[in-house]
Amino acid sequence: MTQVTALSSQEAQSAADPKAGTRSKRARFSFDTGGGRIVLQLASVSAFFLIWEFAAWMGWISEFLVGRPSGIWNVLATRTLDGSIFVDSGYTLYEALLGFVIGTVVGSAAGLAMWYSAFAARLVEPFIVALNSVPKIALAPIVLLWFGTGLVSKVVLVVSMTALVALIAAYQAAKDADKDLQSLMRSMGGTKHQVFYRVIIPSSLPAMIATFRINIGFGLVGAVVGEFISSKRGLGNIVYTASSLYDLNTVWVGLFTLMLVGFFLYHGIDFLERRLLPWKQDVERAHVQL
Repeated sequence: MTQVTALSSQEAQSAADPKAGTRSKRARFSFDTGGGRIVLQLASVSAFFLIWEFAAWMGWISEFLVGRPSGIWNVLATRTLDGSIFVDSGYTLYEALLGFVIGTVVGSAAGLAMWYSAFAARLVEPFIVALNSVPKIALAPIVLLWFGTGLVSKVVLVVSMTALVALIAAYQAAKDADKDLQSLMRSMGGTKHQVFYRVIIPSSLPAMIATFRINIGFGLVGAVVGEFISSKRGLGNIVYTASSLYDLNTVWVGLFTLMLVGFFLYHGIDFLERRLLPWKQDVERAHVQL
């Protein structure tokens, strides 16, 4: 009887205040939110490192072969205190960003320009495909021979890895631009230049920015490969030198720092996308609500 009375009082309160039920639902914690996903991600990472540390402590895995989280932390703390990790990260980041910007801008501009002439595009397309099929790491010895062992060779390697990807993506996006909208503009007296600036470029931006995310990874790969071959600084140099000395803890410090750099660069591309394509965020939010 008491339970019935309590339930009836709750129903009466909900009827008097219809928003009370909504507020109570919102008050419940859900993992399907930004904060909930962060909690799950942090918990997963923490559990991974705890299991790794426990397995190394128990002798189930070889610390010599896979390292140990406590050892990784000690190396990271030492390199953070002396500032060397920031110097090496800054060097690799500068190489990757400079090559990424040059390669992506040049490649995207060339890909969009190919839209102007279908004949020229068909003429050069086989050469582009052939060049893109060559592993860019194989070009590293030639690049180092031509440009030396300094900063320029690393930037050229990054450009070689990002330019063709950006070119192919931009050209494909330009080819896939809305044909009906192009025909409409031409029927209204629009010139080819006007169609290019009013239709082709805006239609190609989403695909091009999606390619930027891929090119960020290629940029870091190019910089690290150049540092593997010849460098006294950079995260690639840390990984290469530590691996040759079988210092797995330092190797992991270099790799995890590279992941962190790539993480921030990826979110930098997200920020750029929100600035250039604000309407896309509205469409995604509407889709999530549905």
